[in-house]
Amino acid sequence: MPRHTHPAFIGPRKCGLWFLPLLLAGGAALAQTPPQAERGTLPRGTTYEIRMPTPWNGVLISDLDFAQTPDAPRYQYLLKAGYAVSGTARRADRPTQYDPAREIDDLVNVMDRVEQRYGKPRRILQYGHSGGGHVALAMSETRPDRIDGAIVGCAHTPVWLMNSELDAWFTLKTLIAPELAIIDLPADHSAITAAWKQALEKAQQTPLGRARIALATSLGQLAAWVGPGSREPDARDVNALQSSMFESTMIGATQPTGQSRRMFEQGGRGQPSWNTGVVYSTLFDSHTDPDLRNAVRQLYTQAGARLEDDLRQLDVAPRIAADPKAVKHWSAPGRTVVGEPKVPVLRIHTNGDKAVPVSLVQGYDALVAARGYGAHYRTAFVNAAGHCTFSAAESAAAVESVMRRIDSGQWSDTSPAALNTLARTLDPGSEARYYSYRQFPYARTWVPAVSEQLGRKP
Repeated sequence: MPRHTHPAFIGPRKCGLWFLPLLLAGGAALAQTPPQAERGTLPRGTTYEIRMPTPWNGVLISDLDFAQTPDAPRYQYLLKAGYAVSGTARRADRPTQYDPAREIDDLVNVMDRVEQRYGKPRRILQYGHSGGGHVALAMSETRPDRIDGAIVGCAHTPVWLMNSELDAWFTLKTLIAPELAIIDLPADHSAITAAWKQALEKAQQTPLGRARIALATSLGQLAAWVGPGSREPDARDVNALQSSMFESTMIGATQPTGQSRRMFEQGGRGQPSWNTGVVYSTLFDSHTDPDLRNAVRQLYTQAGARLEDDLRQLDVAPRIAADPKAVKHWSAPGRTVVGEPKVPVLRIHTNGDKAVPVSLVQGYDALVAARGYGAHYRTAFVNAAGHCTFSAAESAAAVESVMRRIDSGQWSDTSPAALNTLARTLDPGSEARYYSYRQFPYARTWVPAVSEQLGRKP
């Protein structure tokens, strides 16, 4: 639905890059007046911030984390380009009371405040990274009445993420350290972390231990390369690839069984992941990265061991069941996603993400295609290590691509080459690293029963 024009707007966009001539002229005509800023507290105690540039192009960028780091490069770029930006900060009780459905309510509350003070935006884009990416994706499904599009960066989906991590750490527990915990972690899990790191370091000293670490990474569909500042290993160099997987697993051991597992367990008041019904020998053959699968086979050969024996051991090991109350909690709209984006969405992800594996993207892609929502949805990948390590230029290109889709009704070219060209045009001083990433089938796609999706029609 078109949004009315406020007097402060620069004016309607006649094409996608309405400010491109200004950028090419050196940016002198971009908004230079310091933006108006409002910072405060929402009724339930969440910190929020709004920044309004002069002149305003009529578009509001909403971001879960804006009030957390309002001076971050991507926000500075957007404000100079004429976008208003609003959002919240992570709540102090998030580690024990995490609820993305309520985070969505907070963001809508901030949008209402923008409208009351500055007039109704012409467009609203929901932008977000990590948990903010999940919120953006969930809002594209559940709140199309409030947003016109979404930029979804390295989004987690709680149950999916915990199941993927469980597969990796169940493998490590079964084959390397049966005595160590991987679920129901205490608030202080420093002793468990230390024990896991010691066990992993010991395993890394033997050929079979190295093969088993690689197998865990493969079965969990985790990134083999996550360390910012390190060089991405050549997939053909099996030993270099395994060394990178070991480094990645050691980083993951800081929070065993997945970053923020305790947060998800506390938020849902129970353990939300399971591997009941999972046949790891089948998963390995059908749902693992071909490069990692090849490396695992070679590493077992080097160790003089049979991969089939370890897969059989995993297949007969006692399973872990989820707490039904936790699964029901995470089934609710806003807390999970089901593959039905109702506004344009560009989903972006770094291939070396330590916290949210890039493999999750393919699972959502498949749902979108199966449910007939492909016209709204595109993906793009950035060749970078680390969690949500997007440059300001890469973020700018994502925002502009979604704006073009909204304004024209058609997606412009979102190939890596086109996005990099756009990114360098918008912000020449920032990196542009979009590239062609080869996806493989995701193993842990989960959609709750309709009866659990309160308010969702069959």
